Amino acid sequence: MTARPPSADEFVRRWAREIIRSSYVPMARADIESFLHERLGRVLAALDDDERLAGAGAELGEQLVRVHFTSPAALDRTLWMLGAELPRLRPGATRPDALVALLGAVAAGYAGQLREQTLDEQEVVKRAVLQARDAAEEALRASEASFRAVFTSSPLGIAIVTLDGSIEEVNAPMEAIFEPVCQDLVGRSVFDLADPDWVEEVVEFVEALAAGEVDRFQSETRLSGEDGAHIWTQVSASLVRDPQGRPDYQVLLYEDITDRHMLQEQFRRQATHDPLTGLANRTLLKTRLDEALEPSVPGRRVGLCYFDLDGFKAINDSLGHPIGDELLRAMAQRLNALATMESGLAARMGGDEFVVLVPDSHGAARLVEVVEHMLGEVTRPVSVQGHLLTASASVGVVETAVADTSPDELLQDADITLYRAKNEGRAQWALYDPAHNALAKERFLLSSAMPSALHDHELYVEYEPVLWLDTAALVGVQAHLRWDHPEFGELDAEDFLGLAEETGLISRLGTWMLEQVCAHAVHWQERFGDRGPVAAVSLSTRQLRDPELVADMRRILSASGLAAGKLIIGVPEIALFDQHGDPIDAVEIFAEMGLTLAVHDFGRDHRAVGRLKDLPLRAVRLTGAYLDGFADPDGPEPLDEHLVSSLVGSADLLGLAVVANGVRTIEQAKRLRALGVQGVTGPCAGGLASALEIEAMIAEGDLA
Repeated sequence: MTARPPSADEFVRRWAREIIRSSYVPMARADIESFLHERLGRVLAALDDDERLAGAGAELGEQLVRVHFTSPAALDRTLWMLGAELPRLRPGATRPDALVALLGAVAAGYAGQLREQTLDEQEVVKRAVLQARDAAEEALRASEASFRAVFTSSPLGIAIVTLDGSIEEVNAPMEAIFEPVCQDLVGRSVFDLADPDWVEEVVEFVEALAAGEVDRFQSETRLSGEDGAHIWTQVSASLVRDPQGRPDYQVLLYEDITDRHMLQEQFRRQATHDPLTGLANRTLLKTRLDEALEPSVPGRRVGLCYFDLDGFKAINDSLGHPIGDELLRAMAQRLNALATMESGLAARMGGDEFVVLVPDSHGAARLVEVVEHMLGEVTRPVSVQGHLLTASASVGVVETAVADTSPDELLQDADITLYRAKNEGRAQWALYDPAHNALAKERFLLSSAMPSALHDHELYVEYEPVLWLDTAALVGVQAHLRWDHPEFGELDAEDFLGLAEETGLISRLGTWMLEQVCAHAVHWQERFGDRGPVAAVSLSTRQLRDPELVADMRRILSASGLAAGKLIIGVPEIALFDQHGDPIDAVEIFAEMGLTLAVHDFGRDHRAVGRLKDLPLRAVRLTGAYLDGFADPDGPEPLDEHLVSSLVGSADLLGLAVVANGVRTIEQAKRLRALGVQGVTGPCAGGLASALEIEAMIAEGDLA
């Protein structure tokens, strides 16, 4: 069961409790909650505006210091509450990148205000020192007492340092800050309190102070211990001058910001790594891709391998998601280990997809060797909760010069190549091929443009006349969907209907086409009466399985006013006996509605021919290369002639008329007629024509 989100009051009460438990707070609990309520309100009001959210975060950090919540623990608990609990308070409204920015702004505001307070304290220390040196003995003692009070009670580390950087005196917080890494600070150089990469800046500022060129400076430093632990500090230094104004010594204040750094690093990692596998996510992959594609050296090359686990859904469905997650983690560890050996990066793209980036690759042959090694590791069995699982993967491999690609192109090419690997049998790799990918990109462009094609009036219907051989009359028209694409020009249905099937748009396109055909047929009927041609529309297998098909057909006929007898519905033979949906039920309902039904691609499956006798069909359509031989001057091959004769004979026994598609010549039509073919479409019957051109043909008497 999912825990309910906390209310704002609960959030504030817990926030106040965390602060009170972690540190001394000089306020009554009610006042603390009132203060936190106001701060939380400002943050929540700014969640949808990154700039306002950063301002609200910075203001929150500043106010914590101003009301004296100055212990590191108070900041730590505040950042923890915002980072861990704010997404629960406003589910879905708190973006990870905005949350990271908010926490950074809170920490920055807190640090900035604390530095201002620290600098004020520095001035107190500085004034106390100067007064102690210049005043009389009694005033000196008073000033010294004031200085000592600040020196000993300050929560910040304070060090009295000579002009050459030697530490003369430190307070207790100073010793506590550096105790995990080094003890006995007095006598050490202040330069010992920073790692080599940070000490250069400290040296520069200390020398500037000693020379009297500046009176103060601030810097962030890091000191590492032998065990790998880090101490991060914010250093604020001030110069103390003697009565003559010459540099005398320095006072350095150290603020421990280690917890803040660790928390920020934690959020940075969450923003750039996949939480399930620990691999890089898309954000980090994009950054590394940008780096890998920098042409830093002539001829630099890059490799990208796009992995997709085969059959992972079956494991999830059969054994459960926890086991599936364990398998993903195991695959991620193996890919990451091998990617690291190649100085590369392994990233999870989501689901069961992974990418391995290989910067500075050494040619396609070498990269294929790496991929085959990785596939070997992927297929090695994995033991998960008592199950011995064996996985496989398909891989799209791209290896190219960095000058020839961009991050988006590289990822798209790898993704398309992966798709080809899966289509060619899975559990294998495929190497990027420009020709294949260009075709796939064209298909992708068509797929993505298809939904808007209807809206932009790019689709239209043309008609192919049907010639009845016995009477030489053009008795009907076969509808064809066409696309006037702005980039690829005029496209035939075979160029894009397969994509429509794959993407699920075929039902929408088919419904639109039926509406257009019925509207045209009604217009012909109203103008020419019985002389108006019968219109034929072919349905795809997926359309025939659409549960809304029958309702759509009734609606379209009713809305258009077309008589059902003026519409022929063509269905693919293979779809009639499909195991999905109820295509035969749809066919029988169409027959009851008065629609004429025809089977196209007749004879593709000889086992289906006998089952057609029980269906309410009226005609069949022959389509195939075996019809082309009838156009040869010497006539068809005996096998082609036998095949057509057999199909016509089967249709005749079923009582079905036969129409042959793609007939080019009159001689071809005559030879087919001799075998029993009754109607033809194709060049010999007239090419594709618009609805207006069909209307002109009827008016001229070309259609009986």
